[in-house]
This record gives sequence, C-alpha cells and structure tokens, in this order.
Amino acid sequence: MLLLCQCGASWSADVWLVPEHNPKPEYPTSLTRAGVMGKVRAGFTVHADGRVDQVAILESDHPGFAEAAREAVSQWRFKPWTVDDGHPAQVHTVAPFEFRLDDVPLDANKWIKQWRCSDINAHAADRLQVQDLLPFSVTRSYLSNVFFVKQLPEAERLALIARFNRLLPSIVQRCGSFPATRYMKMLPQEIRVLL
Repeated sequence: MLLLCQCGASWSADVWLVPEHNPKPEYPTSLTRAGVMGKVRAGFTVHADGRVDQVAILESDHPGFAEAAREAVSQWRFKPWTVDDGHPAQVHTVAPFEFRLDDVPLDANKWIKQWRCSDINAHAADRLQVQDLLPFSVTRSYLSNVFFVKQLPEAERLALIARFNRLLPSIVQRCGSFPATRYMKMLPQEIRVLL
C-alpha cells in the first residue's frame, strides 16, 4: 500500500514549516479490501508553537479517506518558530494525500503465478481475517496498478475485486484441500486472464 503525503518542509508566509511529528493517515481497511483509491486535500493552521488546528477537508474522493486524513493531520506537530515582524503567529497551509494500492511491481503477476496453495495455507494458519492475507493483498494491489486502472473502467475493476473478495473463504477452503495446486488456478477466470 502506498500512501503519499506531500507535506515536507514547506515555505509559507515567511515561515518554513518543518515537520517534527507527522504520521501518515491510515488507509481505511474497508477501502483497501474494496480496492478503492483516492485523493484528499486537507487545509489546516500551524501555530508558532508547532501545534496544528482548524483542520478542514477541502477535497476528498471518499469520506473514509477524509476522516483518515483529518485524524492524522490533527496529530501533526511542526518545529516552533519565534513570532516577530517577519514571522506570523500562525500559518494556513494545505497538504495533499494520495491513497493508492499500486505499490506492488507491475510484474507482481509473476509472484502470483508461482504461489501454491500451500503458501496460502501457511499465511492462513494463524489468521482469523483471511481478507488481509499477503497473497490476497498483493492480488488486489496488482489489480489496482496503473496498467489496469487505465484499461479497465473503475466500476469493472472494483466489481472484479469485490467478486474476488467474496470468493476468498472458498479459495482458502479449496487450498486447504489441495495444497500442491497453484493459487492462480483458484482465482476466477476473469482475474486469471489478467495474470
């Protein structure tokens, strides 16, 4: 999962905003599982003592992303500065965020093709939530890479991921019965053709 925050040291109103504590927003689990990606622009005020307040979401592709960005930015702290004629008591600024799932290499299909059901079984052995198993996360990320985002209509890509998610329990069950089988053979045909 790639999450970009483009709010490094920035310059605003004669003050350099130097981050001291700037956690990234957490990608909402439900949106990760659904394959949803998006952007957020958050505006906020930084005070001379480094604290942040007045966090406002200026644009957001999804309410879940907006809330994640708001929670993270509310925790941010910047290096304090001295207020004088050239340095104001507060600065208003904007931070853009991108919530992306395409952080796996474009050739991740090579990994997916090599995995066996025994690999799925090993990952599933101590997990209650099968949706978040590494092979399944990589498969969703692969289906979200820039190549497919440009070729498949968004609704079709999200429907494909939703179908994949619905099949996960049966994939785990079948892999438990056939550990030598390739994981790829357990995937729906419309996903296999993309590998």
